[in-house]
Amino acid sequence: MRTNLLRTAAATALALLTAGCAGSADSAVRPAGATAATPASTTASSAARTEPAGGAGAKIASVRGARITIYRDKKGAPQRTITSPNDYGATRVFLVDRDEGDWLRVLLPIRPNGSKGWIKAADVTLAETSHRVEIDRGAFRFTVYDGDRPVRTGRVATGEAGTPTPPGRYFFTELVRPTGDGGAYGAYAFGLSGFSPVLKSFAGGPGQLALHGTNKPSAIGTRASHGCVRVSNDDITWMAKNLAIGTPVVVKG
Repeated sequence: MRTNLLRTAAATALALLTAGCAGSADSAVRPAGATAATPASTTASSAARTEPAGGAGAKIASVRGARITIYRDKKGAPQRTITSPNDYGATRVFLVDRDEGDWLRVLLPIRPNGSKGWIKAADVTLAETSHRVEIDRGAFRFTVYDGDRPVRTGRVATGEAGTPTPPGRYFFTELVRPTGDGGAYGAYAFGLSGFSPVLKSFAGGPGQLALHGTNKPSAIGTRASHGCVRVSNDDITWMAKNLAIGTPVVVKG
């Protein structure tokens, strides 16, 4: 089944999400608004922003039920079961690495970073997005692309030398909005599918990486975090309004 993918909001403690980030881990969260990725075969609702579908678009698989079986291969050898929604109340999504019709190879939000598995296409809905985020650690810059066209760029802060931001291919797993002034996490925080290579746990969470705003804009352009990527609050607010859960994120440099 191929239909809309709505970006869903988190509903639990921000501390668990921003486990690889500096600053206080006590900020509460409230649901953030939803936007849509491109529906692969149907029209998005009027409340959702759609993106032009194209052959080069990334495919995002959204789990239809309460759990999904991950297989080692297409022969049907079960590897693990993953629940949906995830720990933050967001519908479980995967970034599709390979589409073979009845079977999909997907990136998994587990350790080690870059893990892949196979799922049955019947267990998910598929959507597409033409957007991707690229983060250049050496240049301390991010660029958001719509296809091959850059649509927004800006400065970032990355992990300190002892807790680096690991390079790799990831995707957004959830979006949370801190209450109040947001504290160290700024206006919004996107969870990433990757984890700190150094911190196996942090602030009560599993060391999950995130891309979020900040209350210390002077640190942008430096190595300042426990592994998360920080951007300005203007940039993260733009991303929250324009990028879907499941959007690919490539960290390089």
